[in-house]
Formats: sequence, structure tokens, C-alpha cells
Amino acid sequence: MTQQQNGQVAQGSKETASAVKPPWNALWVLALALAMIVLDSSIVNVSMPTMIREIGLNLTDAQWVTSLYNIILAALLLPFGKLGDLKGRKMTLQVGVVVFVVGSVLAASSNGATLLLCARAVQAIGGALVMPSTLSIVSASFRGKNRAIAFGVWGSVMSAAAAVGPFLGGLLTGTIGWRWIFLVNVPLGLIVFVSAIFFVPKTGGKAGASAMGAAAQKLAAADASKSAAKPDGFDPLGIVLSALGSAFLLFGLIEGQTYGWAKPKGDFGMFGFKWGANWPISVIPICIVLGIVFFVLFIHTENSRAKRSLPVMLDLTLFRIPTFAMGNIAAGTIQAGQFVIMFVLPLYLINVRGLAMIPTGALLATMGLGSIVSGGLAHPVTQKIGAPHTVQFGLIVEVLSVIILMVMMRPGVSVVWLLVPFVLYGFGLGFAAAQLTSLVLSEVPIAQSGEGSATQSTVRQLGTGVGAALAGLVLSVMVTHIAPASLQGVHGLSSQLVSSLTTSLDASAGSAIVGIRAQGIHGKLGVLGPQVVDAMASAFTRASQWTLVAAIVLLAIGLIASIWVARAAKRDEVEA
Repeated sequence: MTQQQNGQVAQGSKETASAVKPPWNALWVLALALAMIVLDSSIVNVSMPTMIREIGLNLTDAQWVTSLYNIILAALLLPFGKLGDLKGRKMTLQVGVVVFVVGSVLAASSNGATLLLCARAVQAIGGALVMPSTLSIVSASFRGKNRAIAFGVWGSVMSAAAAVGPFLGGLLTGTIGWRWIFLVNVPLGLIVFVSAIFFVPKTGGKAGASAMGAAAQKLAAADASKSAAKPDGFDPLGIVLSALGSAFLLFGLIEGQTYGWAKPKGDFGMFGFKWGANWPISVIPICIVLGIVFFVLFIHTENSRAKRSLPVMLDLTLFRIPTFAMGNIAAGTIQAGQFVIMFVLPLYLINVRGLAMIPTGALLATMGLGSIVSGGLAHPVTQKIGAPHTVQFGLIVEVLSVIILMVMMRPGVSVVWLLVPFVLYGFGLGFAAAQLTSLVLSEVPIAQSGEGSATQSTVRQLGTGVGAALAGLVLSVMVTHIAPASLQGVHGLSSQLVSSLTTSLDASAGSAIVGIRAQGIHGKLGVLGPQVVDAMASAFTRASQWTLVAAIVLLAIGLIASIWVARAAKRDEVEA
């Protein structure tokens, strides 16, 4: 296109964007659907001890209840995002809600590990249909200044739901029973499904194109003119390779601390296959290598099919868009940093500060409060300083809040004062998460919103895996490094006992402190019990602080990447 034609397209896009009436009623439906899926990722862990006791789960089963959901969810995000582009995003949203609710009912009715794990797999399939659909519908339906508001709501809901999940899980389990952490999805799913019929617009697929108004069709046409036509259709090999790559890589990252990064820590079993504890190498490095290999094969396959003008599962030319490529790097590292924080804080509050589960969840839920407030302020702030600078401001606030938190992690500081950095962190999170999403998808053609949304969701899931791996590794290394010196300060402890206590503190992720504290002077340690508790708590606190340093590093990398995104966005504005 000539420069004049480019200018006409840009002008036409602005005019049609202003002519398209934003579907505000749809936004709350999509936000509720997203909240339902995100809640389910964080609500289960709190209830796990009760579930183990009541339906007889063993430790391996309990680990798979969470891991299986996350792995299947990550594996299917890309294929189902593409499915929404081809067949219609409203359809995938509604089908996903039905599947998710069915899985929730099955989970609530479980009386053993087999049905519960099958139910979690069904839930993950439903979640993978819903999550990219919500984001891609928002991306395709909102333009101009309304886009910042819509993404602000979407991001705030995502952040708030993740923070509220542990509190809600503890509250439901402690009052009406653990089965309600799943049954609560039934009324939520019903509301989303029925409301979507009336309020959610059809986007993607032929039905979506025919349902668009004239102004929206002009906007889509102008947007599509920025990229070459892509062949429609399915890519079975690409689906399989991307799913296997995501599944193996995420499993390796999340479960490395459980099964051992190099040498096996214990037996690993699945579907009758057993990887023994006496084997020379752990299953984890094998899974990580397989995940990388499958992703390399996936990239090769997609490039090869694109050159032959065959349908692809993921259009890799999207990564030629600077805001999309660098934005995904920023999103992945930021998600990793945020997961490190959410990993270590409950351990610190429960094991060191001695809080019960519900007060711990309530404290963490204040992050969601800060996120909701900043989400409401995101639009006016973005209007004044722009989306890129809003992201950077949010990240700076996050980093500062973590630094303040580290300073406050001392015995003499009341737990109540931790509310300040918690709310402040949520405040920064609300600014950063939503507007970063808007930036990442800003240049993605409407027809490929599902692909773009699913890619970002997949990157975030992999970022969660990286965060889990890094958090567990740093915490373990620092505990084993700091605890011996701290325990040696307790007079009367033998070197053998110091070693045993250090191992226990590491293996239990700090929960050994709770047991020794409960025994007081009546346990095996006798009068040394309270001194040992203080020494172990001090060591675990310092290890937690070092783990938060890792989170700060990840957030800083995300901040640097967001600066590159801002520069890319500015270049795009100049060229337009």
C-alpha cells in the first residue's frame, strides 16, 4: 500500500472505531466467566488437606489434582484459541462454560482420586475453551479509548480473582464443606451461559462476520488489510505438537521441586507406569527436554505449512509485530515474578507468623482490593500518560511494595502492617496487568484475536511454571544454606539434630515450624523447642526474603521488556 492508502486506512479505522458501539453489557459477562476460571486455579490448594482426609487421597493424588488442571489448561489454550477464530468465540465460550460446570459437578461428587482427577481434566478442557474466548472477544469488540477501559476491567478481575481464591476456598471449606469450592461454579456458569445469549456479540467464524454491524465490518476490513489473507482450516499436527510441548514443559517446571531436578526424590507414577526413586536420573529433566523438543518441532511444522500456504495452528508472523513479541516476553516474566510472590507469602504467613488459613487468605485478598481500585483508575491514568507508561508505573509500584514487604518481614512488626504492601502491590498489579494485555494485542488483526489471546494466555501459564520452579528452587537452596547457621546458635543441639531439622524445614516448606511450635516444651526437643522454633522461623524468613529478591529480578526484567514494548508502540504510532 502507498503512504496515502495507509493514511486512509488508519483514518478509516479511527472513524469506524468511534462508530462501533462497545458492548459494555458483554464485558461483565466475560469478566464473570474469567473470574470463574481463575478462581478455580487458586481456590483448590487451600482445601487440599481436608480433601485428603475425607476422600482418602494420597500425596501423589493431591499433587495431581492441581497439576493436572494446570497442565491440560496450558496444553489446550492455543488449539482452542484457534478454534474460536474459526468457528466463533461466543460458541467456544458457551461450550466451555457447560464443560467446566459439568467438570465442577463431577469434582464435587467425587469420593475418590480417580473421579476427582477425571473431573479436574474436564474442568481444564472447559477452562481452556473459556479463557482465550473472553480475552479475544474483548480484543475484537472494543477499540479506541474504550479498549483501555475494557482491558482494565478484564485485568482487574483476573488479578482480584487470583487473590481472592485462597480466602474463598478457606471460607467455604471451613463453613459448608470443600465440595462447595466446585459447586459454586454451577450458579456462576448458569449466569454466564444465559447472559452470553443476550449480551455477548458473535465474533470470529462465519457467524461472527455475518453478525457484525456495518461499521464493525468496515473496522475489521481495515484491520485485515494490514496483514495478508491466511488460509482457514485445522492443523492437526500443530495441535498435537503444541499441546505436548506445553504439557511436558509445564509439568517439568511445576513439579521439579517435588520429583527432583536431577536425581529422583521419590517414585513417579502415572497410568500404571512407574519411574523409580532408584533410577539414575529424575523424570523432570526428561520432561523439560521433551517439552523443548516438541516446541522446536512445532515451530518447524508451522513454518513449513505456512510456506506451502496450508492452515497453521499459530501464525508465527504475529511475532514480527514488535508489541506482540516483546509484550509476551514481558507478560511471561511478570507472571513468573507474581507467582513467586504468591507462592512464598502464604508459607511465610502460616508457618512463621502462625496465622490460620482463613486469616491468611483474607490478608492476601487485600491485593485484590488494590487491583480493583487501580483497575477503575486505569482509564484516566492511561489517557494522561499512555498505556505503556501505565504498565511501567504499575510495575514500579509492584517492585516498591515487595521491597517494603521484605523490610516488614520482622518479628517486631505486626501482621496488620503487612496490609500496606499487600494493597500497594495489588494497586500496581491492576495497572500493569490490564494495560500490558492491551498493548500485546493492540496490533493483532481482529481475525486472529483468538490466536493472539491464546498465545498470551499460554505464555502466562508457562510463566507460572517458571515462577513455581524458581520459587521452589531459591527457597530450598536458601533454607539449606541459612538454617544450619541459625540452628547452631541454639546451645545443646547436636550437629546431627541440626542437619535433621534443616532437612525437615526444607522438605516441609516451613510447615515443620508449626508442628514444633504446637508441641512447645513438651516435644522431643524439650525446653529447646521454643528456641528451635525461633531459629527455624528466622531462617525461613530470610530464605523467603531471598525468594522475594528473585521475584523483584523477574519483575525488573518485565519492566525492561515493557520499555521495549513502549518504544515499539511509539514507532507504530509514528509510522501510522
